Amino acid sequence: MISRIYSSAILGVDAYKVEIEVNVVGRGKETYVNVVGLPDNAVKESKDRVFSAIEASGLPCPRGKVVVNLAPADIKKEGVAFDLPIAVGMLAANGILKNKTLGKGLFIGELALNGVIRKVKGTLPVVLNASKDPEVDFVVVPKENSVEAAIAAEGKVVYAVTHLKEVIDFFSGKTSIQPVKRVDINSYTAGLRNIKETDFADVKGQLFVKRALEIAAAGGHNLLMIGPPGTGKSMLAKRLAGILPPLKLEEALEVTKTHSIVGLLSPETPIIYKRPFRSPHHSISDAGLLGGQSIPTPGEISLAHNGVLFLDELPEFKRNVLEVLRQPLENERVTISRASGTFTFPANFMLIAAMNPCPCGYFGSNTKECRCSTYQIQRYRNKISGPLLDRIDIHIEVQPLNEDEILSLPTGESSSEIRERVKGARILQSERFKNLPVHSNSQMEAGDVQKYCRIESECKNYLKNAIRELQLSARAYDRILKVARTIADLAGEEILSLDHIAEAVQYRSLDRRLW
Repeated sequence: MISRIYSSAILGVDAYKVEIEVNVVGRGKETYVNVVGLPDNAVKESKDRVFSAIEASGLPCPRGKVVVNLAPADIKKEGVAFDLPIAVGMLAANGILKNKTLGKGLFIGELALNGVIRKVKGTLPVVLNASKDPEVDFVVVPKENSVEAAIAAEGKVVYAVTHLKEVIDFFSGKTSIQPVKRVDINSYTAGLRNIKETDFADVKGQLFVKRALEIAAAGGHNLLMIGPPGTGKSMLAKRLAGILPPLKLEEALEVTKTHSIVGLLSPETPIIYKRPFRSPHHSISDAGLLGGQSIPTPGEISLAHNGVLFLDELPEFKRNVLEVLRQPLENERVTISRASGTFTFPANFMLIAAMNPCPCGYFGSNTKECRCSTYQIQRYRNKISGPLLDRIDIHIEVQPLNEDEILSLPTGESSSEIRERVKGARILQSERFKNLPVHSNSQMEAGDVQKYCRIESECKNYLKNAIRELQLSARAYDRILKVARTIADLAGEEILSLDHIAEAVQYRSLDRRLW
């Protein structure tokens, strides 16, 4: 007897439907299970977990030759989410489950040896895909993934289960399971947003750096902070996410989907309600940053999608790791080619980097003498290539606080006050680019820069001198105009003035002095 049960798998950042066929070919004392359809080791081992779980539920396992086919058979299947549908398929093929509605459902879940159903990765994209499938009426998921599934299950019934016996009794008509109620994202995250976070109001001094971070947040610009140890570079970077505009619903689902695939969602926070802040260690590999494995999963830059990627101690990262950032910074996506296919992941993030001016960290400091030779300083800075620096819009120098600033109380604006200005600037940009595939000033192409960043002759003369004195590239010139556009937006002004241009130029003034 052949049974057909539906499940789902992840390919890139999206899910696709998998048909699981189970055929008990012949009866006998010995049992032989053959799983076909390009399964990985975790899927092949599922037969042992499934048999143990069925016996723990007090039911007989099928005897003889059992063939399990995972279709489409030309795509490699991986993970443990097929345990539950394979178990249901075996029971249906063995004549124990005869419910005709099984073919209208979609099942995912890992089985423990005692029949307990454990949570799995990628529930959100699986249920999002199922919600668009007219042939699927209901979804069966582990209890720990229930809220995550309820968020995505638009128009579908979600059943949350904890044990294989519970599934068997439900589809045998012995018991009932109450469907999971649909979760409204806005009401669910309202309480979570009230949790107190790090605030710019706690930062002493550093007004120039705060201003640069505000501009970066308002226009989605990449930023590099250079300064000696202890000046607060990391502390300031961690507060940047707090002044970014809140995630829209579509953005929140995109971010949550990526985190769900990697398995970073918890039952307490089944949806990412604030912009992600990722800070990988400098020992990370290029595969860890971009995405790896034979069937690639999202890396750190995709986990930072719609948020911030913070690279502390930038020159300590391997050169090849830093160079792989160049394509995502330009295209806002990551494309990885493997023998199994080509995979594309989203990568629209703000790059915030921090570094010391030299290996010891005190070159140019007024408080401590630098111990590095000229060769060591140049070698240290040459770890960062010119093309990568050109893709960073804002370069700022972070100076140590003086005695009075250290002893004084913080007097700066709060993150909420700064965020309101940032939101206002973003609204202007949304209106400006409403008919374009552009959402912020940093994403403008060359034609957009010419159209929306027009300057007068006085500004042209100033920029001509700046290009000559600072030896700026054509890309750096475009970056200056984009930053100036953001400065004007923060001021609520449509025309770029000399003040806007001059402030934007000072954020590139380290180009010649340091490199």
